[in-house]
Order: sequence, then C-alpha cells, then structure tokens
Amino acid sequence: MSLSGTGNFLDPPSCPDNRHPWYPPEASTDPIAQGHLLIRNTLTGKKEPFVPMRARHVKWYTCGPTVYDSSHVGHARTYLSFDIMRRIMADYFHYNVLYQINTTDIDDKIILRARQNELMKQLEEDLNVDFDNLVTMAKEALEEAKAKSDEKKEGILAAIEEATQNKDSRARTEQEGLLEQHLVKRKNLDRDEIQILEACNNSSKNKDARANLLVAAKSVLAEKLDREKGHLITDHAVFNAHARKYEREYMEDMAALGIREPDVLTRVTEYVPKIISFVETIISKGLAYKSNGSVYLSLDAFQEAGHNYRKLKPAGPGGATTTEAEMAEGEGALAGGGSEKRNPNDFALWKASKAGEPAWESPFGPGRPGWHIECSVVAGDILGERVDIHSGGEDLKFPHHDNELAQSEACFGCHQWVNYFTHTGHLHIEGLKMSKSLKNFITIRQALEHNTARQLRIMFLLQAWDQPMNYSDQTIDDARSKETTFKSFFREVEALVRDDYLSQEVGWRTGDADHKLSDAYLTARQMVHESLLDNFNTKEAMMALLKVINEANTYLRASNSKPCVLLLRAIATYITQILKVFGVINGSDDFGFGGAGDGIGDAGDGNGSEPYIGAMVCFRESVRNAALEAAKGGDAKSAIDSILKICDGLRDEVLPRLGVRLEDRPTGTMWNLEDPQVMMREMEEKATKEREIQISKLEKQLVAREKELEKVRSSMVKPQDLFRTDEFREWDEAGIPITMANGEPVTGGQIKKRKKAIEKQEKMYADIMEKSCNNPQELLDSVQQEVDTIKAKLSELSL
Repeated sequence: MSLSGTGNFLDPPSCPDNRHPWYPPEASTDPIAQGHLLIRNTLTGKKEPFVPMRARHVKWYTCGPTVYDSSHVGHARTYLSFDIMRRIMADYFHYNVLYQINTTDIDDKIILRARQNELMKQLEEDLNVDFDNLVTMAKEALEEAKAKSDEKKEGILAAIEEATQNKDSRARTEQEGLLEQHLVKRKNLDRDEIQILEACNNSSKNKDARANLLVAAKSVLAEKLDREKGHLITDHAVFNAHARKYEREYMEDMAALGIREPDVLTRVTEYVPKIISFVETIISKGLAYKSNGSVYLSLDAFQEAGHNYRKLKPAGPGGATTTEAEMAEGEGALAGGGSEKRNPNDFALWKASKAGEPAWESPFGPGRPGWHIECSVVAGDILGERVDIHSGGEDLKFPHHDNELAQSEACFGCHQWVNYFTHTGHLHIEGLKMSKSLKNFITIRQALEHNTARQLRIMFLLQAWDQPMNYSDQTIDDARSKETTFKSFFREVEALVRDDYLSQEVGWRTGDADHKLSDAYLTARQMVHESLLDNFNTKEAMMALLKVINEANTYLRASNSKPCVLLLRAIATYITQILKVFGVINGSDDFGFGGAGDGIGDAGDGNGSEPYIGAMVCFRESVRNAALEAAKGGDAKSAIDSILKICDGLRDEVLPRLGVRLEDRPTGTMWNLEDPQVMMREMEEKATKEREIQISKLEKQLVAREKELEKVRSSMVKPQDLFRTDEFREWDEAGIPITMANGEPVTGGQIKKRKKAIEKQEKMYADIMEKSCNNPQELLDSVQQEVDTIKAKLSELSL
C-alpha cells in the first residue's frame, strides 16, 4: 500500500534522543489515495477494496467461450477487457495471478450446430436430391420457419398482455426486449426469404444453381433437417470435431488480438468423471435429487441448509420471481417440454441424453453435464474451494453464474465460493446487443481486416469495462485518432533524442514552460495511478496520458522552445511503460510503438541503417531547399517542379515501403523508423479517402455538366419548331399550335401559354447561337465529351 499526501503537515511527535522536531506529511484518508485497489463487485453491486484470500496471490477464473461458432467483437470486448485487467493486476500492481479459462466444448448450442452442419453436409453430398427436390425442401423449410416465427411472436405478445394485466413491470420489460429481438430475427428471415426464392427460381437448375440454393436456404434447411433427422446423429466424433475447430479458431483469434494465454486452460469433456463425482457429493448432502435420469439441485433444500440463492441478480427468496424467460435460458435450447422438477426454479446438474445427443455413462444413467456444473468443477479442481475473482460477460450473471455459486457452495459446504465477481458490459451495435442469434455481429477476423489489434485494444481502453458500449465507426475512429496522437508524440521525442543534446545547453531553459510541463507529467502519473486503483478505470488513465502529451506538444510548439530532452524522454518512457502494461505495446524499446506488423509487437531497431537514412535525408533536404530557392526566381521552373515531385515521391511512396517516415517541418525534416505494413495501410487509407473525395467532386461536376448538356440540347431547338409535335395538327407562321391532333381547336389560354414558351425559347436560342458562334452542335459535342470524360474517370476510380 502506498499513501498520498494532502499537502499539509501533522504536529510533530515526541522526538527521542534530543532530536529536533520532525513534521510528518498528512496522509489522505481516501481509500484510493491510501493505495487501496477498488473493484466493482457484482456480489455487492458496488466498488469494494480488493483483498486476496492469501498474501498477494490471486486465483482468477474466467468463463471461456462456448465453441460452436466464430468469435465476434462482443467476445473480444470481454476477453480484451479481462486481459487488460489481468495485465494491470500482474504488471502494475504486481499481484501473483493464476489465471484460468475454460472452454465449453459440450453444450446444447454445440450439439445443435454440429448436428445441423453434419446433416447439411450429407444433403449437399446426396446427389439423389436434385435441384427440383431441393426447391421443394427449401420452400417447405421456409414456411415452417415462418410459422414458428409467428407462433413465437404470438407467445411473446400474450406474455406482454399477461404481465400488463398482472402489473408486473419487470416481466413486461423483459418480454418487450424479447419482442424487439424477435422482430430483428423476423426481419432477417424475411431477407432470407427473398434470397431463397430468387435461388429457387434459377432456370438453369444446374450444379451451381443447386449449390447457390443450399447456401441461401442453409439456416431454414438446417433447422428442418435437425427436427427430422437430428436424432440419428450419435457419433461423439461429430461433436468433438466441431468443438475442436472453433476452439482452435478462438485461441488463434485471442493471439491475433494480443491477449495473453491463460495459465490454465480446461475443457468440459475432459472433466466428465470429476463432474459425476461432484454431482454425487451434492446428492449425498441431500441438496440434489435424481429425476428420470437427470439430476437437479433442490433450491428448497439448498436454502433450508442456510444458503442464499441469486446473489448476482437477486429476485426474491429462492428465486421466487424468476421469470419463464430466465428459466428457459437456464435450461438450454434442447430442454424437453415436460416438467420433472420438484421446484420450477431447480436447475440441472446432469442431463439425461436424448437421441441425437452425446452421452456418458454415470450412476444416474447415460447423460451429459448440465451447463453450469462445468465451471464449478474445473475451477474448483484448479483453484480450490475459494476463488478470489470470477469473471464473465454481463449476460452470464443469471442463470449461469448464480447457479454456479449455488452448486459450488452446496458441494464445498461454504457460504461464499467467490469473493469478487466482475462482469463486462454488453457491446451494442445499432442499439442492440451484438449477438449471433440476431445476425448483427462482426467476427474478430472481420474486424481485424479493417483495424489493427492495437486499435481495437485502444478502443476498449477508452471505455468503462463494466458498462455497456456501442461499437461504431465513431468509436473505432476515435481509437485511431488517439493512436495517431501517441505515434506523433513518440516520433517527436525520438527525433530530439537522436540529436546530440549533450553538445548543447542542458537543464531547464524555458522557465515557466519547463515547470508547467514537469507538473503536468507528475500529475499524469498520479492520475493514472489513481484511475487504475479506481476499478481499473483505463479510460481516465488514457485521458491522463493524452493530456500530458497535449501539454508536451504545446511546450514543443512554443516560439522560444528550447526543449528539455531528458524530461520529454521521461514522459515518453512513462507513457510507453503504461501502454505496455495495457498490452498496447510489446517489445524492449525504451519508448515508442516499435514496428510489429500486427500493430502490437516489438519495435524495429533499423538494423544499423540510421546513418545511411540520415545522409539520404540530408541530401534530399539540400536538393529540396535548392529547388525551392530556384523556384522563387522563376528559373527552370519545370525542372524544379520535377525535382520537388521526385522528393515528395521519395517521401510518400518509396521510403514508406522501407519503413521510413519523413515529415517536413519549418525547422527541417524529421525521420522515424516504423512498421512498413502499418505505413502501407496508412497509404492505402489515405488513397481511399482521396479517391472518395475525388469521386464526390467528379459526381458533382457530372451533375452540373449533364444539366448543361440538357440546357444546350433544349436551347438548340428553333423557336418555331418547339411545338411541332404529334400532339398538334396545325400551327401559325410563328409555330404556335392552333389545332389539336384530333381536330379540335387549341383554346385561347393554351395559345397564350405556348406563345410565352416560344418567346422564352427565342431568347434561349439567341443566347446559344451567340455563345457557340452560330455552331451549337459543336458546343453540344464539346459538353457531351466533358460528360463522357467525367464518366470514364468515375468508372476508373470505382474499379
């Protein structure tokens, strides 16, 4: 624990040995100022001082993924946030952390997805099902999916009505949320319907048409096949292969994000014997019961034994106000419709396997672990009967984590298995939680195609880990902007440090500016420290770093600047140290991002090329300055322009590919070594923006020139020919129509109107003849050529 002072003194204590009085500085009584780490604990709903069970050892368990599909940015939010917190714990506060993650490799979602994929594979390979048969199947599957969706909607609306009549605001709010999600799913189904019907109407009916239809109708066909044939898939290898594939993909995604591997990784399927033993222990204590081959925790017996239920998301004694939707979430997608429980809120520790589900032999009959039991067993086995920190996403509070607590406390005979529970807030996209079921997710791999791992990490650092956040272009653009601020500052300091500052005056030479910057530096360090103590508040810590950079930039831009290189290097080094703690920077450089291709890794050292680059820069700068001077006198302008263009090409195109960044400044040219891939990506992004700007300008020009073309074309019509159309039969000498095509006379009002139109056309015709020197066709061709040229440029830019 480190103390912070208030700026005041206390009265001196008595001084032995005839010593003179000593006035001790007054320590703040604020917990953070006293060095206490505060963590928002979901068990209490507020920040609590963190105290490990033993010494400075921290036993930390995090729920890992259910490996049934690719991980998305919502998962990245959770695992990156905990990675940052773990790094702060271990690398900043220097706790001894043992970090465990479990992968759920057997679960209702995995079973369903594995069966569906296997059945779709069989259908794809079954050539007896030709295109016409597949069309019939797809249309049937579509109608069944729509009927199921309608039934679901009716059930939700009925539940809302019931909650309204019962004045149950909690249930109503919950059902309204489900309705919003359902409408999104229905919108997705309607979109699928369009694609399915288009694929069904493919007249070629060949191999490609069949393949396209399988892709378009996959979601509805997979559900239909599973309903009809899912019970036939019994080979454990099908489920294992599916889980292993996505487990490996998850670990690769974590590595790509720069997330540290856990100290311990466990799998449910490797713990089945211990899970069975765990369940037997709870049964032996009278807190669980068997029912039709399944085993359930008895909440009545559990509470009668003095335990508490629903600690994380309280809902009355014994979970009395647990809603049907919450209970359904706890049972899983493959739960049966019948009730075999003594209390509706009892939950499964062991599930009897049905046809089409993997099964293990047990004293209770062939079955598989319940959803919640796995974490209790694997964490209990590795970390023991007392866990310091347990983490997961917001949506795991209930039922998963509450049920974990109940079964663990039932087995271990304790009243508090976990001391601190931490939950990350939801990640929203367009106002809804990012979710695979809503099809509004972006996979981690898709995100990394457009952003670096560093940018994603900075984005999450700028958010409160325990609050909801929105994933949008604005949040990622903000992260990129902050990354650029750090990069620019490191480049400035690197250039200063590279010079021989010892050959100049040292010390503080700009008076108040040096003092102001040093105060800003010390304040930033204090703010970072206090922010990290305050519930890992990385957002405020990042703001403190950016604020001192802003102060340093102001200091460097001052007209009388004589920068203190050592102070600036100390600031850059400190910022780098904190960013290393956050996982933004790896490598051994004293400061700076370095040059790893993934935006996170080690810095390049230039391989001893600095002298050559320096000489090249000096040469380039000399040529550039001479050309600029010559340009002022107007001599050999074209040659000078060419030299300048070559110089800029060297800066903008050649050197970036070698990992060298040049920046022209009023005081000279600054150079830095950077990752070539990052610089190339920046060049591509810059080129894309410039192309977009150019396209926008050309599109505006095209609209204007097409209007001009139409004006020229309409002005070329001779006034007397303006109304000589099939609409009329007779005209006067001025070209004004007097008889309609059907023989009826043109009314006086219409004659007057058309006379005005002819008078207007006379003026337009006269103007165009004057403007074109009596050759309007040449003008028309010229404008048409301009339009064609703009269209060609747009076409080229759009490729």
